[in-house]
Amino acid sequence: MSPNADVIDINPVRSQRVLMLSWEYPPVLVGGLGRHVHALSVALAAAGHEVTVVTRHADGAPLEEHVDGVRVLRAAEDPVTFPLATNSLLAWTMAFNHTLTRAALRAADTGDYDVVHAHDWLVAHTAITLAEYLHLPLVTTMHATEAGRHQGWLPAEMNRTIHGVEHWLSSASTRLIACSGYMREQVTTLFGLPADQVDVVANGVDDRAWRARPRAVASARARFAGDGPLVGYAGRLVYEKGVQHLVDAVPQLRARHPGLRVLIAGDGPYRGELEERTRQLGLDGTVRFAGFLDNTQLPAVLGATDATVVPSLYEPFGMVALEAAAAGAPLAVARTGGLAEIVEPGVTGVTFPHSDPSALAGAVGQLIGNEVFARRVARQARSMVGQRYGWATIAARTAETYATARREHAPAQSRRATVGVPAPRQPIAIPDGNLLTVGAAC
Repeated sequence: MSPNADVIDINPVRSQRVLMLSWEYPPVLVGGLGRHVHALSVALAAAGHEVTVVTRHADGAPLEEHVDGVRVLRAAEDPVTFPLATNSLLAWTMAFNHTLTRAALRAADTGDYDVVHAHDWLVAHTAITLAEYLHLPLVTTMHATEAGRHQGWLPAEMNRTIHGVEHWLSSASTRLIACSGYMREQVTTLFGLPADQVDVVANGVDDRAWRARPRAVASARARFAGDGPLVGYAGRLVYEKGVQHLVDAVPQLRARHPGLRVLIAGDGPYRGELEERTRQLGLDGTVRFAGFLDNTQLPAVLGATDATVVPSLYEPFGMVALEAAAAGAPLAVARTGGLAEIVEPGVTGVTFPHSDPSALAGAVGQLIGNEVFARRVARQARSMVGQRYGWATIAARTAETYATARREHAPAQSRRATVGVPAPRQPIAIPDGNLLTVGAAC
């Protein structure tokens, strides 16, 4: 493939050829990243862009297919010809990037591209290699950061290595995409990037897909609610999601609202501790752990709640808040990260300081104690989702970032030098006021 010209004069709305890299893509769906990449790719294709996604293989999935207007290439795992009998995420990531790079090079052999788009650190080695080899601008979406996930601490070698790869990938990218103003501030602080190199492009949601039929909502309510209000949570059961503070708020809520039921939908490594805490507080008849619910079940469940709580300590964006709003649920969210940019207190929901069970109970009480208010903010939140977060809008903004990256890209310059990142020995300041000491990596 011939290198792009040094200066490209393009209209941002013209068709662009995108080579997208992600470790998740249907049918591999581990978290929200895979759903995001799929919906974005389909929306870009619908807008007239040519999109190729190179991703991880799954048993039974074809190695190559065209689906929903998107060309999908899947990188099969290599046969184990050397010892890889380890649970190390870093070892797995390196092996995965070897196969991903070869699959991406096959894509390059059979098509021309204008931009490489990487999603998170797990595809960093392939993304940087490919952008260098093809002389293309690299756009990276940072969905979260390792420092942010750990409230600024990088306690182990793996955490410090992931942070270093994130720093390298950010510095090697022509432009970055952050899902919120909070995340833009975080990546510019952590990685020393100029703010004008980072575009804020929110995550999108298909609001129609989250509107369950009234009969399904009534069925979910009959299944999970009692004689009183139903409070819901949906998401991974990990410490940073703050579910422990919801559990700790239940005694106060139950005392004020007889017949209360709390439904926790999701799974994760923290589930055992949460269930034990529920037993200690005598909440077995009030709190129910439903396990993982897929997207065919969750809209009706969220729509059946009198309040859906998002109690996260760290939330780069807050996708579940949009999904719950689209389902018609009144929102009570922690005033942190991207959540604070989605929910306007008293207008599209209520907010509370994270890690404060009493404040959480007070916020939820505003919703379940005043049905008229709850329904009003739920209607306004649903309308807001449709207007601001539709995938066609998100795809158009992403395409503008591609066009800007192409204009800024200078193939003659060496923009891909490895950035040495010293392992931080101290906590790293992240923009939420959690920690104030800046580590050596910044």
